[in-house]
Amino acid sequence: MNFKASRAKALDKLNYFVENNLSEYSKLRNFDYGPDNRSNISCLSPYITHGIINEKEVIKKSLNKFSFAKNEKFIQEVLWRTYWKGWLELRPSVWTDFLVELKKIKNDFKDNKTYKNAIEGKTSIECFNYWVNELKENNYLHNHTRMWFASIWIFTLDLPWQLGAEFFMQHLYDGDAASNTLGWRWVAGIQTQGKHYLASEWNIKKFTNNRFNNIKLNENAPPKISEKKYSILNQDFSNPENIDQNNVIIFENNLCFETSDFQNNKFEKFYIVSNKNENRSIKLSEKVLKFKSLLIYDQEQRFKDQSINCEVIDISEIKKIEKAVGLYPTIGENLDYLNSNAFKINFLYRELDQYSWQYCNKGFFNFKNYIPKIISTLN
Repeated sequence: MNFKASRAKALDKLNYFVENNLSEYSKLRNFDYGPDNRSNISCLSPYITHGIINEKEVIKKSLNKFSFAKNEKFIQEVLWRTYWKGWLELRPSVWTDFLVELKKIKNDFKDNKTYKNAIEGKTSIECFNYWVNELKENNYLHNHTRMWFASIWIFTLDLPWQLGAEFFMQHLYDGDAASNTLGWRWVAGIQTQGKHYLASEWNIKKFTNNRFNNIKLNENAPPKISEKKYSILNQDFSNPENIDQNNVIIFENNLCFETSDFQNNKFEKFYIVSNKNENRSIKLSEKVLKFKSLLIYDQEQRFKDQSINCEVIDISEIKKIEKAVGLYPTIGENLDYLNSNAFKINFLYRELDQYSWQYCNKGFFNFKNYIPKIISTLN
């Protein structure tokens, strides 16, 4: 597992996957062969999360290679992240409630032995311990493994899902507020009320090629229950008019401006925002912070190579910038900081998000019916 923090390396990884491994993706994607063999999946999510490459690029590249019918499962997986973000944008208090709950639970569990053993990989479950160490070492887990991990955490170790979601955010290179929070809620059974995901010994053994023993799990646990209901808010994702001649603020989710919808506008200066742990509710590992820092540096260097006026700033320095628009950071730590400090910025929304998020009012099975329409807008 090797995630070099640059757009050039991300494109190399994308091109290699499409040329060599995309054809078998649908058949093999659920297998976790271990961190030394990821040829059956793309491993692009750390780059897509940070906007180093975007969904549009990835989907177009795949469709240039194979038909939509052959690519459908891969494209669905690429757009899961878009769907989760849209779902959360329509129900932002799911994120704020999670943070409030997490703060209380952290205090309640700070001396809990089961929790400490879980985050140190010292449980009685061999595969779980292995995945804890793999997560800390590689800052990545196979998607199927994330589901197993979360299920074991919630239903076998009987730990709060909020602590597990925090643990993933601290260590995943591709961690984002929507995919991570809603993914954990889904496994627990509160995202789709009453429908949870229960890991099983046979399933883990089958899809890891029998790499693990000692897989004694609670395979009969009921779903978790939440009394909270979240109504959809009417949100306006339209872009302001006359954005030329402004300064542009770029957050960590849009670190490739040269492929953005706004690349042809005439802007004055670009400010790339760095957000350190002191301004985050969830404190990230040093490796994740460094990965973000290197991706920011990569964007800065690409700007400078094109003689574009840019500057890397701390998020606290945004208040000094006059006449600015910002590429929308989506719900999460950066937007929380702006809101809590009453920083008012005119946001620029991606066309893909503007179009896709209208279909995020229900479940993913409804959303995927609109994927052909969404793809047709990419051209």
